[in-house]
Amino acid sequence: MYETVLYAIDVLAAAEFYRTVLGMRLLANPDQNSAALRLPDGDAVLLLFNPAYAATQGRGVPTHGATGAGHVALRVEPGSLPTWADHVRSLGVPVELERTWQRGGASLYLRDPSNNSVELVDGPIWPQ
Repeated sequence: MYETVLYAIDVLAAAEFYRTVLGMRLLANPDQNSAALRLPDGDAVLLLFNPAYAATQGRGVPTHGATGAGHVALRVEPGSLPTWADHVRSLGVPVELERTWQRGGASLYLRDPSNNSVELVDGPIWPQ
């Protein structure tokens, strides 16, 4: 993936969450309509859009949007999931679920300020 989008009513709060909790780098100053963040891998981009703004015609790209909570899964360094769990909890972010999968991988689930489900994945969870 090159980029993916999550929707947030409060884009600024969501951008701050991804920057401070998950260590993503802002690519430009966010505003109430959108934010762009570079993932730590240095290549992929997470876009945050206010859904009303994303549905507006004439923005130079096709309209898009979703209602309700979205989901994104982010791969973390092998063996680092316990460190991530400690990190997010130290920032007051509740861990919604910790799960070990049949293939040996593990996931840590939390919520961003817009209630999107954020999964941190360590190891294999899908067949190759």
